[in-house]
Amino acid sequence: MKGWVDDRIEDGLPKLSVNGVSVGHALITLYQATGEERYAEIIKRMADFLLNEAERFDDGVLQHTVNSEKDVFPEQAWVDTMMMAGYYQLRMGILFEREDYINDGLKQYHGHERFLQNEDTNLYYHGWDNVNHNHMSSIFWTRGNAWAALTMVKALPLIPVQNPSYMIIEGSLRDQCSALVRLQADDGLWHTVLTNRNSYTETSGSAGIAFALLGNGLFRKQVQKASEAILARIKADGTITGVSAGTAVMNDEQGYMDVPDKRIQGWGQGLTLSFLVGLARRLDK
Repeated sequence: MKGWVDDRIEDGLPKLSVNGVSVGHALITLYQATGEERYAEIIKRMADFLLNEAERFDDGVLQHTVNSEKDVFPEQAWVDTMMMAGYYQLRMGILFEREDYINDGLKQYHGHERFLQNEDTNLYYHGWDNVNHNHMSSIFWTRGNAWAALTMVKALPLIPVQNPSYMIIEGSLRDQCSALVRLQADDGLWHTVLTNRNSYTETSGSAGIAFALLGNGLFRKQVQKASEAILARIKADGTITGVSAGTAVMNDEQGYMDVPDKRIQGWGQGLTLSFLVGLARRLDK
């Protein structure tokens, strides 16, 4: 991992964006393992970019940005940001004892819950358009719900239970997971459009959801069923199959259903590895 990262640093870091900061998670872990200051400089630069330079709207919610000048989403909140930036700021705040980073990370959790979690279904929409005040196509996308659930599970151990943010995030996660288990498909996975059983079942989102369910003993049967289905989608060379390609907030349900799922994708490998590691740790206990 260090060799790969060092080569990328030598090539030059890309222009920073909210989505692009996601690579910083690996750099945080690498810094914790090596203590090398060069990694600390980069991850602090990313955190400061989010805190001081990234586009925001409303009361400080991050506008989702990507490493592309032609793809701009004015005043849009995407559920992906909870993982890419919210959890990143929280990790950075804990690591470097920076209250401003911690507070910014928690602000992203609460802002995205407010804009994206549906009060009736407890599922998370993919996006919110603050200019037009709507959820655009109003789709409950599986990988988006996986980002939300997984990152809330990871955040809770970092937050003192006396902090009101703990109760807010724990409540959001609890209600979301209770809704998700009711939508598990017959094959053990979840449909790429959660509420459309005619859409294909998708591996990366299913792995992220299964990871979030691991810590709740009430959902053992659902986790077991998901485990068997996910393992069946791993090729002999380690490729995770059935993973949907990069997905913007699409225009309608059909748009999500038409996203191809035939290629290897980094988020498919990562989310599945997260689930398998979490599962192995549970079994060790």
